Amino acid sequence: MRSADSLSSDAREQLARLRDQVDSLMRDRVGVGIDEAAGRAEKVARRAAAGAREQADALSGRVRDQPLIAVVAALGIGYLLGRFIR
Repeated sequence: MRSADSLSSDAREQLARLRDQVDSLMRDRVGVGIDEAAGRAEKVARRAAAGAREQADALSGRVRDQPLIAVVAALGIGYLLGRFIR
């Protein structure tokens, strides 16, 4: 019959091996998934920023081409916001 110390030592060794296996799996599988998700998120953010820049450039071009319409639109939007805020 094995002693309690021997059983306890075996259990600690098995837990240590299990912990190492879980750590290895986490690094190999989850780490790769997180890296891929971060890469995809970065690409989406870059595309969104590029789209926002394009829209801002287009709007700037329209304001330069038609400044009177831009001023009238800004006044109208300001008036409406002022009415809603009250």
